[in-house]
Amino acid sequence: MNYYSTPIATLIDEFTKLPGIGRKTAQRLAFHVISLPEEEAEKLSGAIISAKKNVKHCNVCTNLTDLDTCSICSDQSRDASAICVVEDPRDVVAMEKTKEFRGYYHVLHGAISPLDGIGPQDIKIKELLGRLGDGVVNEIILATNPNIEGEATAMYISRLLKPMGIKVTRIAHGIPVGGDLEYADEVTLTKALEGRREL
Repeated sequence: MNYYSTPIATLIDEFTKLPGIGRKTAQRLAFHVISLPEEEAEKLSGAIISAKKNVKHCNVCTNLTDLDTCSICSDQSRDASAICVVEDPRDVVAMEKTKEFRGYYHVLHGAISPLDGIGPQDIKIKELLGRLGDGVVNEIILATNPNIEGEATAMYISRLLKPMGIKVTRIAHGIPVGGDLEYADEVTLTKALEGRREL
């Protein structure tokens, strides 16, 4: 039995399609949107439509942008000799927040996952290779996620790049700052030991 009118039920159903949104959260969001003043609801729907229409892939790094070339790729003060390869546009934001990396990025928009039917041709590896022909880049930093798919993607890209004479590095993995050893799994501890450095 449907307890809500059709417009409310439809709005709830649409919210449940969003990642991480269950039925109760969808209901709260739907009732919040309905309680908004009309101009606020129109701003929200307008922002969604505008983002969907105007956001595209950067023609250099494939990150999401509303310009042909994103602001990072347009920044001439960055180090052109290094490219950090990430899986997702959100990973660029995470890296930028550290203020440590001053090179450029390349966004793969996924990772190799044979179980999900995602092969190398389904992510932006070809575009990465297209950026390396001019000899300016001398290091690729692989910052894919530390899971099976991320590791497989990093290994695949590494094997492609080694014959090109480009230095390929992988970000370190291990115990997070503030974490306790007793709660870390074996793989995390192994990676932490492998990535140890002299003090």
